[in-house]
Amino acid sequence: MIRRRTLLTALATTPVLSGVAVTTTATPAAAAEPASNTALYADPTWTEGVHWGRRSRRHLIDDQSRTDRAPFLRSTVIAPHGGGIEGGTSELCLAIAGYHPADLAPTPVAGPVHDFWMFEGLMSSGNGALHVTSTHCDDTIARSLCAGSLNALSLHGCSPEQAGLESGAEAVLIGGLNQTFRQYLLEEFTAVGIRAVTASGEEEIAGISPDNICNRTLLGMGAQLEMTTALRTAMFASGKNTIADRATNLLPSFWTFTAATRRAIDRVEAGQTVL
Repeated sequence: MIRRRTLLTALATTPVLSGVAVTTTATPAAAAEPASNTALYADPTWTEGVHWGRRSRRHLIDDQSRTDRAPFLRSTVIAPHGGGIEGGTSELCLAIAGYHPADLAPTPVAGPVHDFWMFEGLMSSGNGALHVTSTHCDDTIARSLCAGSLNALSLHGCSPEQAGLESGAEAVLIGGLNQTFRQYLLEEFTAVGIRAVTASGEEEIAGISPDNICNRTLLGMGAQLEMTTALRTAMFASGKNTIADRATNLLPSFWTFTAATRRAIDRVEAGQTVL
């Protein structure tokens, strides 16, 4: 199987895979593969807000009553390779967390909101050079959000070759250490006609390392979705699969995927008691 990092580097300038950024900044010639988020942030080659950016939301828990309980948000949704790195994952991260990607208004899919975090490539090309593997994701906010949650759902993009599927396949691979969460995701996707496969093989696809950011939760386990290029492309209007256009050109399949994922989160949370 082709390793994720190798393929991302080879196809870093392919618009369908990496997206098109809102700036015209290209990859600095001196850029090297970052060993971690910490290393990337410290590298003077890259500039926050020019080459890359971060977005997140931690919801307030304010419990001043001795008799009532404030709700505890159980789940965090993350996109470690958003923007132009793995196109479509930023928009899905926001929608699954409960926010419309265009304006952060409440999503049309009913249900609660969840904490979220994303790292995004902002360049016109070469965003694959910003790819930090999930086991080396050490962003402080990402780590703290996952560590304070019972569940973390990590969203990724992959090619059919990485997933071990036929060329052009529209599918989602489900990984992570939380087997119950994985089963609910598999059931919900299958119920709405989305091809879902249990991830296996190399750790980056299967998400089974305890060091994977999706598993750095209070329970020591989470879930990871690897969506093929064709599946993600089908969620946005033709010719609008760019950073600038995706959020305002969402097709019904985008909301079908979002709703199925949110139902799986609801199911896993329903079985988790917060004392």
